[in-house]
Amino acid sequence: MTDYQRIAAALAYAGTHFQTQPSLEEMAAQAHWSPFHFQRKFQEWAGVTPKKFLQFLSLEHAKQRLRQQAPVAEAAYSTGLSGTGRLHDLFVALEAMTPGEYRHGGAELRIDYSFGDSGFGRYLVASTAKGICWLAFAQSEEAALLELRQQWPNATLVAAATASHAQVARFFARDFTSADRLHLHLKGTPFQLKIWAALLRIPEGELRTYAQLAAAADNGAAVRAAGTAIGANPVAYLIPCHRVIRGTGELGQYRWGAPRKAALLGWEAAQVII
Repeated sequence: MTDYQRIAAALAYAGTHFQTQPSLEEMAAQAHWSPFHFQRKFQEWAGVTPKKFLQFLSLEHAKQRLRQQAPVAEAAYSTGLSGTGRLHDLFVALEAMTPGEYRHGGAELRIDYSFGDSGFGRYLVASTAKGICWLAFAQSEEAALLELRQQWPNATLVAAATASHAQVARFFARDFTSADRLHLHLKGTPFQLKIWAALLRIPEGELRTYAQLAAAADNGAAVRAAGTAIGANPVAYLIPCHRVIRGTGELGQYRWGAPRKAALLGWEAAQVII
């Protein structure tokens, strides 16, 4: 069996047995590897540990049951979790909301949003009571709001500028004198959160390759997964995914347009020189 076939067998087993929450040893047996070797190989191929992969499968099943308006307890037990507490922790860690909030499509969440102008174009910024949850350059206000709605379906969107929105405007203006910390409210997989945290550590005026960023997230083999996580960055500019380039030196793509990426990098380089 090739490595791919071994991993595929383990993935198939997890997909059909996740409700019994199989152990590492059980999954490793499907690949005919030792648990230690399987853990390492699985993470190289999938970008996450077998345990995290099971959590994603469990979460997706629970989300499906909650969308069908099943009680939270039923969603937890049908997923194979030991109780509602574990389901709550899983949702908060990966979805940035409670199971109850998800069951209502985010209807219990209020998201304030406002538009602003920067040297790189108009942008939409949105925040919950926990912090900034969205920042995107806008081709049009209608399209930007539609994308925000798709990220947080059924949440109550309110056109209102908050203090954190004013902070974003100051960041674009390079006014870093405020002592206030800018808080983020992010939802993503543990690997995505690691990649976004690694992005935050790239100094202004410096660049990293996709491989370097994967290594900074403690998984140097997951270069493709790192690229996917970068593309899913929900907070433009503040989480500087524009500072990542290809190993060949090419700038590569950018969620908000390659020309804007080049402009951002050129502008930042000039600020460092100044």
